[in-house]
Formats: sequence, structure tokens, C-alpha cells
Amino acid sequence: MTNPAFAISDPILTPEAYLLMENDNNTETRHEYVNGLVYAITGASRVHNRISGRLYVRLSLHLQGTRCEPFQSDMKVKTQRGDDVRFYYPDLQVACEEETDRYYNEQPCLIVEVLSDSTQRTDRTEKLMAYQTIACLQEYVLLSQDAPYLEIYRRKNEWQRESFKEKQSVTLESIDLTLAVEELYA
Repeated sequence: MTNPAFAISDPILTPEAYLLMENDNNTETRHEYVNGLVYAITGASRVHNRISGRLYVRLSLHLQGTRCEPFQSDMKVKTQRGDDVRFYYPDLQVACEEETDRYYNEQPCLIVEVLSDSTQRTDRTEKLMAYQTIACLQEYVLLSQDAPYLEIYRRKNEWQRESFKEKQSVTLESIDLTLAVEELYA
């Protein structure tokens, strides 16, 4: 959801300064962090919320009683490769490893983004590349908000895109959950 048009033009922030600013943020505006630059992210549409909400419920019910836990869009994910540090707010994520920070995860096994016109380019490029650096991440899912369609990128397939549409089922192998695509769009 990073959008350069909404960049905050202050000097480059350290990750620590960003976290201090963002974690104490009393406004409803959230910000993503990309190598010292901070970007305000926009709110989601009604359809976007319905799709991500349906998937969150399915994830919660499926993972109940396991060591894995789903998180909604208010939990950040941190990626780091050398000095390249990023904090994103994915729509959904699942972490099965013990995490220590209250405000972000570093070891999700599954990340989900619901695409919109303003975010799909970033979700398919910048975030896909950044998320691939997370050693525990097994799958990255992109859901269309306009039609029953999803894309999944899996580590085991060298992050090659797999596509699924209406009347098809997809298995989220990282958490052993099979879903009918249209159930997320009902």
C-alpha cells in the first residue's frame, strides 16, 4: 500500500524513530517505512474489508488450538536485508514462531494482500521482493477485490505465480488450509 504521493517529506528516519512515531500514533493514519522514508497508507474499501474479514475468520477458526496465530492489518511486518529495513502493514498474516515485539512480526509463514488499483503494482513488485527475504515466509497471497481471483507465490516454487479463480480451490500449504476461491467473495 506504499504510495510515493503520500510520502512524508521530513528527513530520513531511522527504524527506531519510525517505530517510536508509529507505535505512539494517536491518529487513524498508518505509515509504512521503506529505508528511512515514511508513507501514509490509505484506508480500505468496503469490498476489501469484506474479503479480508472473511479470510481472517477462516484463518482464526482453522488455526484455533495450534501454535499459529493470524493477524489483521494493524500488525506490521518487518523485513531486513543488510541496511534495507522495511515495515509494512499487510492485510493479513500468520505467524507460527514466537515473536517478541508487540507491534510487528518478523517471522510470518503466510502474508496476504487484497489488491486495489492504487496498491497492486507495489504489492506485486516491491512487497513481493521484500517479503521474499523473510526466511520463514512460505506463501504470499494476492486477492483481487474486483473478482473471485487470487494469486499465490510460494517459496517452494521459487516464487512463481500460481493463479486460481472462481470454482477452483486453493490450498494454503503453510497452514494446511484448503479454500474454495468463491467463498471469500460470497
